Amino acid sequence: MSLHVAVVIVGYNGAEDISRCVAALEESTYRDFEIVICENSGDAGFAALQSVIPEVLSGGQSVKLVKAPSNGGYASGINIAMSHSKDAEAWWILNPDTEPSPGAMAALVERMAQGYDAVGGPLLFPSGEIQSFGGVWLAWRAKAVAIGHGGPAGTKPNSVSIEQTQNFLMGASMFVSRKFVDVTGPTAEYFFLYCEEVEWCLRGISHGMRLGFAPDAVVIHHQGTSTGYTRSLGTRSCRSVLLDERNKMLLTWDRYPARLPVAALMALYRLVGRYGRAGAFAQVAYGVAGWFLGLCGRSGIPRWAQKGSG
Repeated sequence: MSLHVAVVIVGYNGAEDISRCVAALEESTYRDFEIVICENSGDAGFAALQSVIPEVLSGGQSVKLVKAPSNGGYASGINIAMSHSKDAEAWWILNPDTEPSPGAMAALVERMAQGYDAVGGPLLFPSGEIQSFGGVWLAWRAKAVAIGHGGPAGTKPNSVSIEQTQNFLMGASMFVSRKFVDVTGPTAEYFFLYCEEVEWCLRGISHGMRLGFAPDAVVIHHQGTSTGYTRSLGTRSCRSVLLDERNKMLLTWDRYPARLPVAALMALYRLVGRYGRAGAFAQVAYGVAGWFLGLCGRSGIPRWAQKGSG
């Protein structure tokens, strides 16, 4: 099976990360693709990209740079980039801080050909440790679980079990077909950042879409270089914690409103317990604020991300 793939990357002042990702894509064994990069940070970030990103790769694949009119968030950037690749038969959405292996795209195309509408693969930390083999959203707890997280380097995924268990693909590497997009619709921009991939996949499943897993589609993820997300609770960006907690509630409102009372209490208990035990009290405060905003249905672009805000 051959598909024309558009690789979608959404950037925010991450020219170095994106340059590394593009260099990795240049080594892809699968050759029928283009790259579309949407820069959300404005003129300076766009100029930085122009200075380091080629217009054409050595294999002849085109690279298109698009400057977003404003920072509408990750989902908005995905939608903008996809609108600039209307001839694509599939889209591979990659975080800017990723390095796909040479055979990853071919593995994703091959798995999609076996009857799947969207496909994920192994995400690894630079050490080789497992970040995720796929995701499970626990609706009663408003919690995302990464399958295989923390497993040692060299851990072999059980593809059958993953495909039976996962109900969303990790946003750092999502391979979606035109059918998936046509049936499911675009990504939901009201999240701004975090949970948009969960909602998109859950919405797709509700429309009969099938999620696959390609064990050879290995992607290295240098997690959190543009979002402030770190593995250490005490050093995690307070704004990222706020958005994460807010969007868990927004997602529950959207997909599982009847479960919101239980899910909200579970999420609050987990938030206070996790960050409190780590002594991350600023993150607790921001997280509770986000949790409350989500319960109130306050979605969209936060004030600090709007043009002209501090």
